[in-house]
Amino acid sequence: MASLGIPQNTIAVLQKYNFNFQKKFGQNFLIDTHVLDKIIDAAGITKNDFVLEIGPGIGTMTQYLCEHAREVVAVEIDKNLIPILEDTLSDYDNVSVINEDVLKLNLDELVREKNDGQPIKVVANLPYYITTPIIMGLFESHVPIQNITVMVQKEVADRMQVGPGTKDYGALSLAVQYYARPEIVANVPPNCFMPRPKVGSAVIRLTCHQVPPVEAEDEKLMFKVIRASFNQRRKTLVNGLNNSPDIPITKEEIVRILEAMQLPLTIRGEALTLQQFAELSNRMKHI
Repeated sequence: MASLGIPQNTIAVLQKYNFNFQKKFGQNFLIDTHVLDKIIDAAGITKNDFVLEIGPGIGTMTQYLCEHAREVVAVEIDKNLIPILEDTLSDYDNVSVINEDVLKLNLDELVREKNDGQPIKVVANLPYYITTPIIMGLFESHVPIQNITVMVQKEVADRMQVGPGTKDYGALSLAVQYYARPEIVANVPPNCFMPRPKVGSAVIRLTCHQVPPVEAEDEKLMFKVIRASFNQRRKTLVNGLNNSPDIPITKEEIVRILEAMQLPLTIRGEALTLQQFAELSNRMKHI
């Protein structure tokens, strides 16, 4: 029976093991059963699913996942949590815990071995300082994933789903929207965690596209163009691209491409859609 969503049970486990929160791992444990239910619902977990959980902590969400999924693999970087997880998950026979940094894990091999290479579901309550590298690592690995349901800082969730012309729009918005359809499914206040974070959080579901929404002939080049366009937000797109060592063409060639795309030379990167960035990088490739 999943019991750790109740605050006093979490406190009892932490006291039993004399656990100290590690600031370097950005640990905030969820203590709200309603939020746990919402995450399970949003991810659409069923008994057919293999779920990868990143950052299980003391196993609060893991217990819920074990009760709803066919099999769970939980990847936890903090070795001090491994004996706690062995205890809190001892009632379940459909879970294995890996003590590793998920960014160093061969996820392709894991998915082949555990799920015959079929798309998996990912659930995570991520430390805020490493949200972007982990999400981008999952996308760029091209591991078959159906959806990623993740707890992140509210501000990051907002950035993931906004469109052009807003102050939150940036490289992360475009990258996430290239790989997935983002949808915020719950806002989560600080009092739902132990210890309380200083900022609000949100659960966002990223439903992975089977086919990208735009055609980029060279994905890596498109992301170099996107990063260069937002590295110096206040500069025009022409100057931002020209100042970047990653962009393989001259300023004159950049100007010619923008003119061919009927874009003003004063335009900034934040005004371009994903479709326009794809076109821009495709034209660059053919110069």
